[in-house]
Amino acid sequence: MIGPSGAVRVMVATKPVDFRKGMEGLATLVRESMGADPFSGAVYVFRAKRADRIKLVFWDGTGLCLLAKRLEDGIFRWPKIEDGVMRLRLVHEARETSTPTQAG
Repeated sequence: MIGPSGAVRVMVATKPVDFRKGMEGLATLVRESMGADPFSGAVYVFRAKRADRIKLVFWDGTGLCLLAKRLEDGIFRWPKIEDGVMRLRLVHEARETSTPTQAG
């Protein structure tokens, strides 16, 4: 699996971005808009104007990685911004799934 391991700092962009940008363009946004280092190991999260898409950019120690996700149904909910800060909390949603049973 490609991805960060252990404790990871997550930085979330507060405004939607142009989703035509690739990893280099998003890394530039990290430096210029967020005032952060895209090669620090933190995960940087960006949302498109359409709230059904996000992109994550992070340095895995060997190269810059870009992960994109598009929801088929629904949207990503972005927290409110208060005093210029977005506060995140961990939410776990339990989903009911049906498990096929074998006749026996």
